[in-house]
Amino acid sequence: MAVVPRNASVAVVGAGDFIGGAIAQRFAAEGYRVFGGRRHGDQLADLKAKIEADGGAFEGRSLDARQEDQVAAFMAEADADQPLEVAIFNVGANVNFPVLETTDRVFRKVWEMACQGGFLSGREAARRMLARGGGSIFFTGATASVRGGAGYTAFASAKAGLRSVAQSMARELGPQNIHVAHLIIDAGVDTDFVRQRIVAARGEAALDQLEPDTLMNPASIAEAYWRLHGQTRDAWTFELDLRPFGERW
Repeated sequence: MAVVPRNASVAVVGAGDFIGGAIAQRFAAEGYRVFGGRRHGDQLADLKAKIEADGGAFEGRSLDARQEDQVAAFMAEADADQPLEVAIFNVGANVNFPVLETTDRVFRKVWEMACQGGFLSGREAARRMLARGGGSIFFTGATASVRGGAGYTAFASAKAGLRSVAQSMARELGPQNIHVAHLIIDAGVDTDFVRQRIVAARGEAALDQLEPDTLMNPASIAEAYWRLHGQTRDAWTFELDLRPFGERW
């Protein structure tokens, strides 16, 4: 089926190669003009080509989510092109450091990326959406949002902070017709990074022994964002946690 263009845009902050890219593809397939931002915008060329080959519309931009002026300009551009309907913050910053090896610089940088960047993205999106009467703002969380693991002092603090940012925004903006939600990705996503960690921990043979649907498919996660956006406002979800059927939790 041909993609039917909508008079609306979607901004994805953290349009990486997996979850962020899959979200961009899912919304583009529904006719949204998608603006994707990541630190190195040139790395979005393949995603742009893929979306456009499928009949969608995508614009990639270099974006440092820690920089207020860059985030404001990114949201403003998306909204000026087509009315901004959805904003998704998907910056990762998942690093593992023993607490005694967690420097001030590491802690601060992770917080800036995963928490401050979320605040800036949500605030700037809300400014545009309030002027237009509504929209959706979604934040990607992780297991660390609700449970700090050993070696994840910086990451867990940032993700827990992001969850609180989302809660406060949801309570303030919900009555103004803006759906704010926080999604907890509570398992390993099928990425090169996760597969490398499996090999490092259990050896090459471990990949061949993985049961089907053990790792989360980015397209399946993107589908959850799409369905969340489609909820009617009399039954909005604030927090949605996602995990494979066999995951222990």
